[in-house]
This record gives sequence, structure tokens and C-alpha cells, in this order.
Amino acid sequence: MSGHAEMAILTKTLELAIKKAKGLPEAAQDQLGRELLERIDTLDELRSEIGVGIEQLDAGRGEELDIEDVISQAREPHGRGK
Repeated sequence: MSGHAEMAILTKTLELAIKKAKGLPEAAQDQLGRELLERIDTLDELRSEIGVGIEQLDAGRGEELDIEDVISQAREPHGRGK
């Protein structure tokens, strides 16, 4: 799917969500707005971090990772350990 087609789908989806949100009480609309803004900020930060990582890899500053260590670290916040 081309970038333009994806934007059209996204736009229609977002427009539908906004249309439905307009029927909600003001407090619910405010909550949805805060959650959406937070999600957008999180995605922007992630994109920025990925950009930095790509620049570092392109500059040859990458290093090999121990996949078992990566998995262990990912599980720690969830209390799963090894």
C-alpha cells in the first residue's frame, strides 16, 4: 500500500474515532484527548531514539548484543526473570 493510501485510511479511521468521541461526555473526551496526546508524544520519542540508533549504526558505533541478555532484561520489568 502506498504512503498516500495509508494516510487516507488513517485519516478516515481518525475522523471516525473523533466523530464517535464527539458523542461522549466532555470528561471522557478530555481523557481520550490526553491519552492520544500521550501516545503521540511516546511515538515521537521512540522515532527520535530509533533515528539516533540508526545514525550510530551508520557511523559504525554499533556493537553485537547477547540475545539471552536482551531477553532477560526485557523480562525483568515483568517479573519473569530467566
